[in-house]
Amino acid sequence: MSPGARTLLREDAGAAEDIVAPALPLNDGAEPLVAEVPQELPEALPLEPARALVLADFQPPRTGPVDSVVRWAYRLGVPGSVLAAPLRKPSAPRLLATVASPLEGERAAGMALRAGQFLVHGLKVPIDKVEFISNAPLTPPVQRVVQGFTWLRDLAACAPREECAGVGEKLLARWLKANPVPARGPAWTVEHTGLRLLAWLVNAPLLLGGDARLRGRALDAMEAHARYLDRQVARAEDGLGQVAGWCAIVAAGLLLPDGRPRRLFGEMGLLRALGELVSEDGGVLSRSPLAQMEAIAMLIDLRACYAAVDREPPTALETMLALLVPPLLALRMGDRGLGSWQGAGATSALRVDALIAASGIRARPGKDSRHWGYQRVDAGKATLVLDAAPPPRSRHARYGCASTLAFELSHGEQRIIVNCGGGELAGGQVPVRIEQGLRGSAAHSTLVLDDANSTAVLIKGQIGKGVEEVDIARTAVKQKGRDAARLEASHNGYAARFGLIHRRTLLLGADGSGLSGEDVLEPSGRQGKRGKIAFAIRFHLGYGIEAGLADDCRGAGLALPDGSYWQFRLGGDSGEAQIAIEDSLWVDGQGRPRATKQLVVEGLTSRSGGRFPWLLKRMG
Repeated sequence: MSPGARTLLREDAGAAEDIVAPALPLNDGAEPLVAEVPQELPEALPLEPARALVLADFQPPRTGPVDSVVRWAYRLGVPGSVLAAPLRKPSAPRLLATVASPLEGERAAGMALRAGQFLVHGLKVPIDKVEFISNAPLTPPVQRVVQGFTWLRDLAACAPREECAGVGEKLLARWLKANPVPARGPAWTVEHTGLRLLAWLVNAPLLLGGDARLRGRALDAMEAHARYLDRQVARAEDGLGQVAGWCAIVAAGLLLPDGRPRRLFGEMGLLRALGELVSEDGGVLSRSPLAQMEAIAMLIDLRACYAAVDREPPTALETMLALLVPPLLALRMGDRGLGSWQGAGATSALRVDALIAASGIRARPGKDSRHWGYQRVDAGKATLVLDAAPPPRSRHARYGCASTLAFELSHGEQRIIVNCGGGELAGGQVPVRIEQGLRGSAAHSTLVLDDANSTAVLIKGQIGKGVEEVDIARTAVKQKGRDAARLEASHNGYAARFGLIHRRTLLLGADGSGLSGEDVLEPSGRQGKRGKIAFAIRFHLGYGIEAGLADDCRGAGLALPDGSYWQFRLGGDSGEAQIAIEDSLWVDGQGRPRATKQLVVEGLTSRSGGRFPWLLKRMG
């Protein structure tokens, strides 16, 4: 099992000193907001036990010596037809079954296809202007849709097969003409090749129902794709790409003639790749909710391929689906959409609901994903999610973000504090030129020192040096006889450059109507450095929230679209820090960048450290 980024959990968190925001004076004669002080030291909150991955769960199914020999021979290059039936000619290309996947596409995207346009994260791309050759100059999201044929599911969702099959056949013919043989370029990465072959096999009725010549070319292309993946799958760019390749190999082994040797070979590789894809609590190592959803979707399609040929899938597939779903649910906010983490936008509730329904997995959200790195707290109608882990390692990062210790907060269906999100969607409606900015610390609701990212953000989705360790403690405190969750976490992303550790404490009230927090900068060595340094604590506001600044610039009022009113105040011992209201943006569930506002607590602080308590509370 590949280890995830190192996260330290303090077992003695109950002995930690409480950090509580003091009484915060308000304007206009309002009553002071006081963070309730626990009467006793907080007791350690029992963490929900996560089901640990067991290596035995991801071993190939036990088979007899004959299957072992067949798998070994196929891996060495012996043709599958020779191994499957050595005394007869290879079978003619054909599909052995029709797949009925429970996954549904997006009807709007399918209707756009029938109208002559690819719809990619809200961006309409005319089909007639798209080049299908491998090295066509397309943005990454458009490349994925065009070369991965992920649009087939959308096409199937928009109309009966006889009304939309012509569109699928036309686009397939164009692609085959532009790519007669495997070549270099985006079209032939392992991930795109695997996604394309899996999409062809699962949605074959949209491609093979008309012209007999096209049907023959398509079947030949499917076999050629499978042979290409047999040789190249180990060279995938990352773990998710490798899983895509292996899923396609197994699907081809199930649905193409003489496929038993390929299936045995593919199952062995797939189960090993799945074991290396995820952390021990079921979160993919890229820490991306979009990658988590893609992994779930591929396994659902593959399970449907097994069902099409009346074969039981390996037990490990169901085990993995059961592990992948709870961490994804942990990122759901009050509107049931996902939070904006590691390049993802605020994925809509409809997409998440459809995926979970298709998986058939019924599970509760994971509260404490220690290895995946997200902490979730529910109180009343409020939901809080904290990023309490380092960014993904470079070999796992897809659109890695410097988001350590950022948080999101919702109350009911209203998102109050968000992250900008959308780095992975750049190339749709999100401009490519701001992709790196959306992945930086300033695009997240966290503290930034001297306008520097806590972890270096590099091109092509990669992450450099910065946060290596995160210390996280989760405790319970009593408020009016009810349990409230208190999170305290710190990271060392600024230690090497500035000699400071960032520590953040969040206490969500038991009724969900208030969040008290404190951001602390403390020396990483025995002695702090001299001088001062600029800092900014950013709180990106949800879409539609109107913000007004208090006269003393140490408080702000927030008018939410749902009619409620919240107040944000700085603590009395936060030095000379003041609040400013600045422009921001938020990428919604359709991939559209929305203009929003952000509260910015900013100023200069001593290089020997500083503390900045604050309180966000509902007033009506």
